[in-house]
Amino acid sequence: MGEPILQYFEKIATLFSGVQVTDSKKRSLDFSEGLSAGMDIIVAQTSLGRKVIFIGNGGSAAIASHLAVDYWKNGGMRAIAFNDSSLLTCVSNDFGYPQVFAKPFEMFADAGDVLVAISSSGRSENILLAVNVAKEKACKVITMAGFSDDTPLRFAGDLNFYVPSDTYGHVEIVHLTLCHCILDTIISRQGRE
Repeated sequence: MGEPILQYFEKIATLFSGVQVTDSKKRSLDFSEGLSAGMDIIVAQTSLGRKVIFIGNGGSAAIASHLAVDYWKNGGMRAIAFNDSSLLTCVSNDFGYPQVFAKPFEMFADAGDVLVAISSSGRSENILLAVNVAKEKACKVITMAGFSDDTPLRFAGDLNFYVPSDTYGHVEIVHLTLCHCILDTIISRQGRE
């Protein structure tokens, strides 16, 4: 009974050392260099009064909501997630689910804001459309993807984190931890622990 449980946690630990980070030119970055680059993007943009906007579907939506609250409450940054049920159902009904994040992003994002796009599969059309809108609006884009190494989200941002696993729970745990690491390190560096 204990062996499968232990293997589950060993797999998650292994995934952290396997996270692949790339920049907008598909150049590989060292793991710690990638996390530092994520911190630099967020600190630079939020110090200019820009927002951090998180999006995701399903479990990734829960991560997006959780992180938006933590980034503003604990990090003192303007942060939001487009997960309000009325917004989701209205935009989906009126424009179609692929537009569920792109339409609010068109309305509420400003040039220089940071989009954190979280998708385990990296293939969600609604996430990819929002990334395109973010680029059109001159926003910074950080992506979090998993599953197949040829997933479209994997190289879609200014900074990209890819988790080489096809297990939702593993990918989601790593995505959440990466985003927490960025925030917690920013807070620590600012001496606000």
